[in-house]
Amino acid sequence: MSALTKAKGFKKSKSGTYLSIAGTAFGAFGVAKRLKKARADKDTLVLIDATVSAVAIVTGLAILYRELKRLGDDDVLLG
Repeated sequence: MSALTKAKGFKKSKSGTYLSIAGTAFGAFGVAKRLKKARADKDTLVLIDATVSAVAIVTGLAILYRELKRLGDDDVLLG
């Protein structure tokens, strides 16, 4: 298997999925900060926006977790 083929399959591998989960979870810190600031400022519009973003992050993490479970032993990088 060539290096280019492995690189293309990285997104569909366990490692790629773990990296996506980490990136998505990292984004949650920014959203949590926005939620806290919106509550302190009593800014309803920003609070709604941050809440919708938080729901999107939770949904994204759930989808990535499901993908991770589906991969099982069929990891592309392991051959």
